[in-house]
Amino acid sequence: MFATVETNGCKLHYKVEGTGEPAVFIQGVGVHGDGWLPQTQELKAKFRCVTFDNRGMGLSQPSGCALTVAQMAEDALTVMDSVGIDSAHLAGHSLGGAVALETALLARDRVRSLALLCTSARGSDATRPTPKMVWLGLRSRVGTRRMRSNAFLEIVMPPEYLSAHDRGALAKHLQPLFGHALCDTPDIVMPQLKALKEFNREQRLDQLIGIPTLVLSTAHDLIFPPNCGQRLASAIPGARYVEIANAAHGVTLQSPEVINHLLLEHFTSVHAQTAASKGA
Repeated sequence: MFATVETNGCKLHYKVEGTGEPAVFIQGVGVHGDGWLPQTQELKAKFRCVTFDNRGMGLSQPSGCALTVAQMAEDALTVMDSVGIDSAHLAGHSLGGAVALETALLARDRVRSLALLCTSARGSDATRPTPKMVWLGLRSRVGTRRMRSNAFLEIVMPPEYLSAHDRGALAKHLQPLFGHALCDTPDIVMPQLKALKEFNREQRLDQLIGIPTLVLSTAHDLIFPPNCGQRLASAIPGARYVEIANAAHGVTLQSPEVINHLLLEHFTSVHAQTAASKGA
């Protein structure tokens, strides 16, 4: 099911697939909701999967009001209201992880669990320049389309993976999942990065006690390195931390079978715990 809901000057475009417990998937910078297809196409067999284009991205136009992580969390809650969901599992990747965190802090009774992938409670971790990221970032904006696309792939995929794939074919495969050619930068990306840079909830993570939380990092993530996930997991009471070797920031696309297994395990264990507590 495709639908839209209007809020604060933006018509949010969302998709609902499957039946069962609801799970809401929140995307990161410069990616539309269909970036979650490698997950939802499998998980919809057991869960009611909700994805949406963040404001200013994909079909959610115009961007409307000023962009903040808090506004994006309100957008997620608005989509849930439109679908008729009282509470859901929330999965967020990168900026989407920050949005999921903010949503839980705004309305914890709406959150059954959190899955925080390649993210941090301090958005400036992703916008802090390192020599390698400055170089790759420049290459992803300057040069031919092929050069820009190749540089972007080096940001989101690990070297070993790229050496085993034809980069042109890989970019073509990923284009519909990102919602644009990898050599192009959607206009909303800079406002999204600004919103992420201004986000910091490190001092409030103890408030998430009681919310089952999975934190996932990857060994080759250039945007949110593993220490970001380790710090995040250690600050959320009871959080489980998983680190995937030989993967980078684009792990949901690189290794969907691994991510899907972890999400299914996480969501299912939360359901079992909830059922057990109600029966006690």
